[in-house]
This record gives sequence, structure tokens and C-alpha cells, in this order.
Amino acid sequence: MDFKKYIKAVGTGPKGNRDLTFEESQDMMTQILNQSVHGEQISAFLLGWRLKPETIEEYIGALEACDSFITKTKIENSIELGYSFDGKAKHPYTFPLVSKILKDSDVNLVVSGDELTPAKSGITIKDICTKIDLGSNLHYYDRADFFNELHELTDLRMRLGVRTGLNTIEKLPHVASSDYAITGLFHKPYVKKYVEIFSNRYKRFALIQGTEGSPELFKKGHLWIADSCKEVEEFIIDPEYYGITSTKTWDKMTLEESLDAINNPSDELLKLAKLHAAIYIFVADKAKSIDEAYERLN
Repeated sequence: MDFKKYIKAVGTGPKGNRDLTFEESQDMMTQILNQSVHGEQISAFLLGWRLKPETIEEYIGALEACDSFITKTKIENSIELGYSFDGKAKHPYTFPLVSKILKDSDVNLVVSGDELTPAKSGITIKDICTKIDLGSNLHYYDRADFFNELHELTDLRMRLGVRTGLNTIEKLPHVASSDYAITGLFHKPYVKKYVEIFSNRYKRFALIQGTEGSPELFKKGHLWIADSCKEVEEFIIDPEYYGITSTKTWDKMTLEESLDAINNPSDELLKLAKLHAAIYIFVADKAKSIDEAYERLN
């Protein structure tokens, strides 16, 4: 279809806007990824799409298009960690520490990364994974390798400078065909949306009220787990219950500070990594509860 019709669908105002069908969304995303339309048109659509805003069916159609471009490699017994591609600015990453704790637990961690995308100018997964030694159970996928079409849109997105629907789609590319996944969110109203978009792709799909939208929790928050039938169970997780009293935060972390926190972790950060390891074991259905998993790790 003529791409201008998609721009009109999202960019003519409340009276003229309309939702795209699954097939239209699939075609729209295919044209964007192929860059068979001008960058100005892509930018116009992404801005209008965000303001309309996006629907579940549109997201699912767009994901279907993305799947046709992604080169996947199956990793058995893996849980995909869905991080934002705009990075973390105030807290260090825990996943490299978590992978070491899980080394003997038959759980593989899968993360994907790329160059920075809008809107938060944080430290990215790629910044970290290209500068540390990855253990045998930590699998990093560079988007330039497995999904170059979306990677090639990075410059356009940085010039645009704001979050778009791509920020949601890109968090969980399912690149390792993992059976389990967990990603972060800020607010409970987004739980239903994320479950409807992503849960059909996994045996168990989890959402956590993580710091900076990551699947890492630094203070008391909620965990939601959905099964293949989209039945959602909610849990409250309080680090203080596990004896974790505080962890250092930064106004704006540098890459050097982030790497140092990983290479020379504080006792509290190690405790927090152990809690995350227990959460991931539970999400991967290898323990009946987080408490059971946490005790096992001790």
C-alpha cells in the first residue's frame, strides 16, 4: 500500500485518524525496515503513531514483520532479558553478576544491544557487553548482526530524538527463541498491554517494575507473570525482606563507573544480583517461588 495512507491514518488528527489493521501494520513495518520510503515519511509516521497512539493489533502486526527479518539462534534453557535501548543512566547493570550466580543453575541469560537510541542518554547493553568477559551462560546478540534493518534506522531515530513505538517493539526480539522472558515497565496500567503484545511468544512471560524501565529492581516493586493463556499472577518484591538495605545511585553514570560497579561490586549490589538470579530462576519455572530459589542460591 502507498505509505502516505499510513501517515494519513495516524497524522490527520482525532477526527481523521484511524487504527491500522494487522495486515497494514505488517506492511507498514516492512516498508520502514526496508527503507523503501523516505526518512521524512518514516519520521512523520512514527511521531503520528505515538500520538494516536499505537494499538495492540498494530504492535503485533509490526512484530510479525520484524520476525521475518531477524536471524534467530536457539538457546536452550534461556530467559530473554528485555532492556531499553536508551540505556541506564543512574544505576549499574546487574546481569553480568547474575550470570555468574546462575552458572550452575542451568539457566542461560540472553541480552541484545545496539548503539544508543532515544530518549534517555544512558549506558547501553552494547557498551557493557563489548567491554567485559561474558560467561558461558550469558549470550549477547548485537542487533547489527541479527537485525541490521532496524540497526540502520538508529541515526534517523537519534535525529528524531523522542521515543516511538519502536522503543516498545525492540525490547524483546526473541532472537534466541527463548521459552521465557522478562522485561521492565514503569506503571501497572502497561501490564495488560505488554502481556497482550508479547506473552504468546513465550511459555512464561514476566514484567517487573524495574529501575529505568529495565528488568532489574533496585527497590520495592511488583512482578507480574503471565502463562501461555495470558493468566497473570502478581507478586510484591521488597529487597529489604532479603536483607538488602541500599544500593548506590548516580545522578548520571559514566561508562567507567558502570563497569567499575560490575568489576568491583559492593556487597549490596551482589545481594541484589542474587535476588535477581532468584527471580529469573522463578520466571524460568525452575523453582516454585522466589524464596525457594533464593534459599537454593545461598
